[in-house]
Amino acid sequence: MGVVSTVLIVLLTLFFPPIGVLAVAGCGMDLFINVCLTLLGFLPGTIHAFYVLYVYYDRREQARIGAPLPPRASGIYSNRVQSGGMHGYGTM
Repeated sequence: MGVVSTVLIVLLTLFFPPIGVLAVAGCGMDLFINVCLTLLGFLPGTIHAFYVLYVYYDRREQARIGAPLPPRASGIYSNRVQSGGMHGYGTM
């Protein structure tokens, strides 16, 4: 993903948090948790969505520079987010 798509995902996440989670984590437990948090209150859903985005883009950058495998981020269930979207990175 390029800079433009990253900015677009962040802007969409500001207005509807589950869209950002869906874009990086896909349809799974992280999306379900985010939808529930957003229904409970907009702020908890937004915080969770930005946490998922942060972990995803941080892991993506670490994989790009060849950094060693970091420990699993707590509260993130998607292997795609845990690996930063890089195939084979972060999987055992």
